Amino acid sequence: MPAVNGSSIVTQRSGGGDNLNARRELSPRIGNWLWVGCAPAKSSKLIIMKSMRRAVNIVVTGITLLCLALCVAARADEGPLDPAQPKGITPEEIIKKFAAKEKEFQEARDQYTYRQSVTMQTLEGDTVDGEYKEVFDVTFDDKGRRQENVVFAPQSSLVRISMSPEDIEDIRHRLPFVLTSDEVGEYQILYVGQQQEDELHCYVFDVAPKQIVGKKRYFQGRIWVDDRDLQIVKTFGKAVPDIRKKHGNENLFPKFTTWREQVDGKYWFPTFTKSDDELHFSSGDVHIRQIVKYEDYKRFGTKTRITFEGKELPKAPAENPQQKPAQEKPEDKPTDKQTPPPSTPPQH
Repeated sequence: MPAVNGSSIVTQRSGGGDNLNARRELSPRIGNWLWVGCAPAKSSKLIIMKSMRRAVNIVVTGITLLCLALCVAARADEGPLDPAQPKGITPEEIIKKFAAKEKEFQEARDQYTYRQSVTMQTLEGDTVDGEYKEVFDVTFDDKGRRQENVVFAPQSSLVRISMSPEDIEDIRHRLPFVLTSDEVGEYQILYVGQQQEDELHCYVFDVAPKQIVGKKRYFQGRIWVDDRDLQIVKTFGKAVPDIRKKHGNENLFPKFTTWREQVDGKYWFPTFTKSDDELHFSSGDVHIRQIVKYEDYKRFGTKTRITFEGKELPKAPAENPQQKPAQEKPEDKPTDKQTPPPSTPPQH
């Protein structure tokens, strides 16, 4: 995003996303505080004598401190990074398999409708001094063609930065990063270890483009691959390259984290992206905060080929009125998780 009027501001940590379901979901609250409801109960008709107010204040303060302690204890479970090599499979095989799964997922996601909401803010201290919002639905027209319908887009109040075409493209394509077998050859992928993310055990890889070609944009950072489903479940990094031109024209991009959730029992869909970063313009630093949500995934009913693990699933035979169709059982898959990025890794 280009600077409009740069000045120094202080970042504010935003809360994590909603807790996702139990076993097969990765919570977007990793690395953030999960606030625990510890507020003291209100008591109607309670008369506190003047001489007791100080004692009550001490008790309330103690409860507040207890809440803060519980907040610290309630951080999402993220294990240490274990650099050990995977057992029974090589990193190269993991890369090949997750890239193939990513291609299947990309094709499957293209058959879903969903709502995407974007909030981009600049902050001065703890105060939001500019905001960009957009909510749009990804749907299909009556001919089955994919389209975007903007449902909410108030006037932007951003003053110190503006939203560039690259920002819009990144929101659509880089934040919900998908690394398929078609693009995997464009990246240098380095295995860095294994890590526990909530209930998921993951292989961790650092990813960076081998080279920047023309005006094409890339992802650089870290990905977590579920060791059961062998699908990406979390990404941390940024869109590259930053753009710095003559005459002080700069277009800089924040680091972000995207979490995925297993929506259809088979593929992991992006559901929440968070950025909380400082952009270092030559005219001054600007802190930004960005939240992107992907919601209401629904499969669009069209004539499509459904594949899983590289094979097209057979169509169900015409139902015999006297015979119930066989029920297909979902198959188990591998999983992976988080870690820091490659050669020039972005820092939290």
